[in-house]
Amino acid sequence: MRTLDHYVVGEIERFGRYEITRDEAIEFASRYDAQAFHLDDAAAAANPIFGRLAASGWHTASATMAMIVEHGRAYGGHSLGGAGLDELRWLRPVYPGDILHAESEVLEARRSASRPEIGFVKTRTTTYNQDDQPVLVMVANLIVATRDG
Repeated sequence: MRTLDHYVVGEIERFGRYEITRDEAIEFASRYDAQAFHLDDAAAAANPIFGRLAASGWHTASATMAMIVEHGRAYGGHSLGGAGLDELRWLRPVYPGDILHAESEVLEARRSASRPEIGFVKTRTTTYNQDDQPVLVMVANLIVATRDG
């Protein structure tokens, strides 16, 4: 597992590939974000923001998390868990057929003052579409093991 000492402030990693399919976008939205512009072509076309069927922002966030977890497998895992998000922003719509990838930057890395076996890492992850346009940005707080903990 990747431990606290592996995280260097300023380090940037690029990773992932996730294709948003129409079927998956509709299935996700029908379960978790059943708004018409995520489910119906005519309603989406009439929406002045989207203009066509768009994936849920929560789907984009979930795809981002899937890429983060897959990337972490190379290290035997990234974290012991999460301590929440400071920021989550959807920057532009994601559409079926878009192929996403991500980049994470380490913003902070510190040992816990009260529990020496864990540390906290703050990262900014940006998700991009196939045209390298940012579609999502989130700042997350991870709980990680320490090497000597």
